[in-house]
Formats: sequence, C-alpha cells, structure tokens
Amino acid sequence: MHGLGNDYVYVSLLEHPEWEERVDWSALSRAASNRHTGVGSDGLILIAPAQAGGDFRMRIFNADGSEGEMCGNGIRCLGKYVYDHGFTQAESLQIETRAGMRQLRLQVQAEQVVAVDVEMGVPAPAAVCAQVDPTPARPLRPAAGGFSWWEVAEPRLPEAVLLIPVSMGNPHAVWFVPDVGQAPVKSAGPVLERHPAFPQRANIEFAHVRAGDPRQLDVRVWERGSGETQACGTGACAAVVAARVAGYTQEKVVTVHLPGGDLSIRWPGPGQVLWMSGPAVEVFTGRWQTGWLAAAGAFLHA
Repeated sequence: MHGLGNDYVYVSLLEHPEWEERVDWSALSRAASNRHTGVGSDGLILIAPAQAGGDFRMRIFNADGSEGEMCGNGIRCLGKYVYDHGFTQAESLQIETRAGMRQLRLQVQAEQVVAVDVEMGVPAPAAVCAQVDPTPARPLRPAAGGFSWWEVAEPRLPEAVLLIPVSMGNPHAVWFVPDVGQAPVKSAGPVLERHPAFPQRANIEFAHVRAGDPRQLDVRVWERGSGETQACGTGACAAVVAARVAGYTQEKVVTVHLPGGDLSIRWPGPGQVLWMSGPAVEVFTGRWQTGWLAAAGAFLHA
C-alpha cells in the first residue's frame, strides 16, 4: 500500500496475533524493503490487535529495520485496510502507535476508503542536545509557541544549517531552502539525520513557502532509516508547524506539495491538535515463500 508514493509492506496480524512474537520484524523489514531482492518499499508496517483501548494497533519498521514511532502516510493506509477488508464498519477509529493514540476519520466512497483524515496530536519542540566541537548545535533565537531556531554545524557540510526542530511523536528538523528542487537532500540529508544533535536521529525536511501564497508549501523529506521518500506525512506536518512558528505563514490550512502528491494540513496554532488529510491506495496482496523468509532471518522460533 502507499500514501502518495510513500510505500510500505503491510502484514496483518489480526487473525494470527501470535506471530507478532515469532518473527524478527526488523530483519523482515530490511529484506522486504529491498527493491531488487525483496518486495520493495520504504519499510514494513504491522496491523495488530489493540492493547490499550484502541480499535487497532500499528507498528512501523523503517527500511533499515529500525522501529519508528509514527507514520502519517502509513496510518492512513492502515485505516483503509481494516475497513476495506471487513475488520471494521466504523468510519472513525482510534489507532494505538508508539507516539500515542491517533484518531482516524475515513472518507468512504462506493464502500471503499479513498482518503483519511488523521489527528496527528499536538506538535511540540523537539529535544535537541548540543554537542562538543567539531559538531556543535546551539540555539540561535526563539520562534513562536516555545519552538526555536537552531544552528547545526558539521564539517561535511559547506556551511552551518539553520533548523527548527519539531516533534510529531517522532523527531524532525526543518530546513527552509530557496528551492526544494535544488536542495541537497541526498548529500545533506543522511549527514543531518545522524548528527550528534539528534540522539534518536531525525527526519530532515527541506521546505519552501511559495512566494505570494503562504497557503502552499513545497517539501522534500529525508526519512530517518529510509532515505528520501516520495512523501512523509509527519514530515509534512512538521514543515507546516515550522513555517507557522517561523512567521512564514499564518494560514490555518496549508497544502503541502511533495514529490508523490499533496497533503492538506490543518493546524490552528501552537498548543493545538493538528490534522492531516490525504489518500491511501492498496496495490496488491501476496504471500512470501517460507524459504525466502528463512533466508531473510525472519523467524525467531516456530
């Protein structure tokens, strides 16, 4: 399934929850995400029974096998799957994630979900830890709502970078650039992702507010553990938050243009809940061969 080209392999454990403890999901995500020898994806997402009062539970594994907290595009696809495959008839769902409970509102046409509104929580300033030379990070000046501009220096980059860290339940750092098409996503992205300033690594957004139209934001994202992706739901949200607190826009509804398509972000402002709206698409279903799973190191025990 994919949301705007941000594609994941989904594994439903709703009928066989016991398999959650039998599989090395990190190993399977690395193998499945390989676009030459696996399925090919930005990672793997588990659709699991709820444990804390929600309707369903989501776990996300990045392409490198690391487990993430939240995925905006991924959770929309989860909502489509459970409705379209008959696991629920409800059009409003509560989904458990490592970032907390998230509400979904399903947009249904002809008995199928075509788009999903997601309650993404209250954005917060991300924790940034300044490090010793030669890779310092230091606060420069405050932005609105308790957020801050930070200067991050790194010898492998030609100059220090000004970022606004944002937490959407997972860590982001937003860099405003003159032209996202020319932004150094593939060179600076991996360097900043693993910069010592971000102890849990970070998703890096390269953003630009369109001149003359503060309702339009262009964004490319280097995703933690997956590299550049066609879209990133939490990254789009973080970029809108950073643009708002930096004073680049005062709009409560912003369209974010990503390489894979557009997301609508609604945020009244600091301290308020943010909502994201976008599509979800199912591509195909299939089965892995047991021998391939074994070769991938997926089995913990039978």
